[in-house]
Amino acid sequence: MKKIVITGASRGIGRDTALLLAQKGFDLVLVSSRSEYELNELKNEIEEKYGVSATVVTCDVSDADAVKAHGSEFKGAYALINNAAISSVKLLNDLSYEEWNRVIDVNLNSVFYMTKAVLDDMISRKEGKIINISSVWGSVGASMEVAYSSAKGGVNAFTKALAKELGPSNIQVNAVSFGVIDTSMNKCFSKEDMKALKDEIPMDRIGTPLEAAKMIVNVFESPDYMTGQIITMDGGWI
Repeated sequence: MKKIVITGASRGIGRDTALLLAQKGFDLVLVSSRSEYELNELKNEIEEKYGVSATVVTCDVSDADAVKAHGSEFKGAYALINNAAISSVKLLNDLSYEEWNRVIDVNLNSVFYMTKAVLDDMISRKEGKIINISSVWGSVGASMEVAYSSAKGGVNAFTKALAKELGPSNIQVNAVSFGVIDTSMNKCFSKEDMKALKDEIPMDRIGTPLEAAKMIVNVFESPDYMTGQIITMDGGWI
């Protein structure tokens, strides 16, 4: 059975993506930095409902050495979904060097580390899919989210460049760029802030993690000729 590695798999978009792919019969490697309990709950649900294998990996994907240490668990992956992310909502003047580095490490460097972990096998098989989860802020930028916008802009550039590099090896590299999705990342915003965001969105609502997961699966199932693309789903917002 083909194996798919999903980072940030314990909740939200990652969790719903894992459930949808399990329904389709794929074995999964569920990765999160701290949420081992939630990962094990998800593993049990997946194995009981769908009869596929789910492996739990507690790993800080922003740490190159940690990713290397778990290399055997990522080996042989047919697909990688780079979903791990954090944000920091601050004026640039108030952003510490440590906060900047942490946002870049989790959102951008992890994509490099995890891709390196699976790429040799994909190239040797001439088969594989890499899907990077991005944000509309990576294309247009957001005030008070300069670090996050920079990281996601880097993810978009990484996606386009790597797709060109891996095209001859029949490996597809795409990104899905989301607008506002109802995940724990938005817990830092007040109800008033979220309402103001909703009022800007033509669909007049916030997207759900399940909708985001369905889009990721759509990209996963797209024809092999689609590569190097940044697909946006934002309710018509940007």
